[in-house]
Amino acid sequence: MSEEKAAPAAAGPGARNLFTRVASALVLVPLAIAAAWAGGWYWTALVTLCAIGLFVEWLMVSGAAGNAPLLVTGAAMLAIAAPFLTLRNVDIALLVLALGVVAVAFRSSAPRSWAIGGFAYAALAQVSSIAVRLDRSEGFVALVFIFLVVWCTDIGGYFAGRAVGGPKLWPRVSPNKTWAGAAGGFVFSLIVAAGFAANGFGKIGPLLLTAAALSVASQLGDLFESAVKRRFGVKDSSHIIPGHGGLMDRLDGYVAAVALAAILGVLRGGAGGAGTGLMVW
Repeated sequence: MSEEKAAPAAAGPGARNLFTRVASALVLVPLAIAAAWAGGWYWTALVTLCAIGLFVEWLMVSGAAGNAPLLVTGAAMLAIAAPFLTLRNVDIALLVLALGVVAVAFRSSAPRSWAIGGFAYAALAQVSSIAVRLDRSEGFVALVFIFLVVWCTDIGGYFAGRAVGGPKLWPRVSPNKTWAGAAGGFVFSLIVAAGFAANGFGKIGPLLLTAAALSVASQLGDLFESAVKRRFGVKDSSHIIPGHGGLMDRLDGYVAAVALAAILGVLRGGAGGAGTGLMVW
């Protein structure tokens, strides 16, 4: 989201918007970290509520939020899958979510592909977030690493973009984002990796490569969400978070980054050790 909400021309409104964003972050960041630290049902509850929120907002953006049976069906299948994920019954959880795709397709009207895509997007966020935290040894550290890479990519992009400006990254999709902002966010993510290595949370080389990959994924996730909103002529996915818009606006980069992190972690550490697979090389 780094430059999605660039400051308006007037300094006053821009300053107020930045203050609102910071104030919201001061509430949301401790909540996310506390739930991640607690893990278990606390983290599952937060993640599942967010996943349901993502699905609802996707339907709002695509103009299908008025379809109550579709909304309830998708939300119910995400909720049903949650306890199976927490209890490590991954096969059953994935079966539930697969059935959810079928149920959403059945409940939706044309174009079904957007409703299915929204459910898949929400399910990806849910499964990936829980999979990383299931690792008891490194799950919390891995999540904090992902959080900080995404947040610092966002912050670095915001300030580098405002300070330097220059050529636009992809003006047709997101007219406020610049190559300078993308580079600034990328550099900030590498600083996160260096900080983790300096404090004994991994080797510098693998952490730099991992942070770089997650930063790129985060920025691509941001662009993807912008493209979806632009497709439907929507500025914000909702107004649930003051200064940030909706959950899709706030979590776009995180969803892409945690999905990539979960894939890397599972490939290296197995389904029960995604956190270790991501952090220990």
